[in-house]
Amino acid sequence: MSKTVVIFGAGGATGLELVRQAKARGHQVRAVEHERPFDAADGDAVVHYELDVMKDDLTEVMQGAYAVISALGLDAGLKTILNPPPLYTEGTQKIVSAMEECGVTRLVVISASFVETLKRGPIWFRAAALVGLSSVVSEMKQMEWFLRGKQTIDWTAVRPGWLLDAPMTGDYVVAEDVIPRDLIRTRHGDLAHFMLDCVEEGSWLRQTPAIARAEPARVSGPDAVLREMMG
Repeated sequence: MSKTVVIFGAGGATGLELVRQAKARGHQVRAVEHERPFDAADGDAVVHYELDVMKDDLTEVMQGAYAVISALGLDAGLKTILNPPPLYTEGTQKIVSAMEECGVTRLVVISASFVETLKRGPIWFRAAALVGLSSVVSEMKQMEWFLRGKQTIDWTAVRPGWLLDAPMTGDYVVAEDVIPRDLIRTRHGDLAHFMLDCVEEGSWLRQTPAIARAEPARVSGPDAVLREMMG
């Protein structure tokens, strides 16, 4: 059954996958981004909105929606991860406020497995993550604390590992709260697939499922991951 889904961060790597997959599943999509991608020709199933989640009124885009998915995120550059803007905290609060005003209750957001623990992946990754991810993880923790206190919202905070720009496989592992010890990466395509499953199935309500997949060394080894961390 077609449902109207609002997707924030629709121009990012996970957001683009969410829009594409939601459209393929037959949903009506409201794709919200700070700046609309120039190549966003999605037909009648997708309506694009240029909105600044930190500043603009979000109620119009919420009216009559079934669910909201937040794919808001930050790039992996060193400057951003050391001093992240309050996108997860203040941005999520703005989204929730608009949802409450419009009577929308279902929300799925992106958090991170590292909110639960940084002790995942090989030792070289843990050492880098302790320094490089602490500020971003702190923002995500505050976002989750905020959501836990909202009794009006049926939220799910999905916790991926280190994100990988790769398409959906459907061959991923989902666990409670934290990814398995031997895994480190999560594909944008798989993350989008699981988030849409959460919306369609009404699953993992008020929980923090973690998602990851075993990937080859060329994308999960030290060179690849540290290069991405350094931007």
